[in-house]
Amino acid sequence: TTPDQTFPATAAIVQAKLGAPVGIAFDVQAVCSGFVYAMSVADGFVARGMARCALVIGAEEMTRLMDWNDRTTCVLFGDGAGAFVLEPREGQGTKADQGVLGFALRCDGTKTDMLYVDGGPSTTGTVGHLKMLGNQVFRHAVVNIAEAIVGATEAAGVEIPEIDWFVPHQANQRIIRGVGERLGLDENKVVSTVALHANTSAASIPLAMDAAIKDGRIKRGDLVVIEAMGGGLTWGACAFRL
Repeated sequence: TTPDQTFPATAAIVQAKLGAPVGIAFDVQAVCSGFVYAMSVADGFVARGMARCALVIGAEEMTRLMDWNDRTTCVLFGDGAGAFVLEPREGQGTKADQGVLGFALRCDGTKTDMLYVDGGPSTTGTVGHLKMLGNQVFRHAVVNIAEAIVGATEAAGVEIPEIDWFVPHQANQRIIRGVGERLGLDENKVVSTVALHANTSAASIPLAMDAAIKDGRIKRGDLVVIEAMGGGLTWGACAFRL
């Protein structure tokens, strides 16, 4: 969502800085849902044997898109980056396995006016500022994210009570709580770092995962669901065993 340049892709720049070998590198743009979407793409490459190892990065500088006179948005967002590494594992695909188990991804392009940036190279030639209809986004987020979580768990062949941890996109605490209440989730199983990191868009899920692993909550073998919703509107969820 917030690349250093219009092109080349940020992924290509990161590949060079890491000294990684020549391979596949590209950006995925689904705003706050970008990390879940990118996970599904990387999973497909690994599952089809097109990649032995995939680095999925969520990196954002959302503060660059803020109108600092608009207190309804500028106080909500932050900057950050995080990443997952995906590699093939034997027996991947059944609910008892380590690895990615199931996805649910959606987009409703008729809702673009709810959350967007009012600029771009092909329209205004400027970066623009983030615009959001907060109450409408909240209503759609709670319903759609809950449905995506159900879809991802069904695709994974697991039941919601089996999930050890829910790691949501850290949009705001109100949405996180609303989704939890709609699905009857145990709030002690929901990772929230929004007070620490703010809304870092596609970076928020790996940042929250990192925090929960480092403090000992999430452990190897745990069944985890990640979810997000962003501009588009896009939304999705993924179930995996760490």
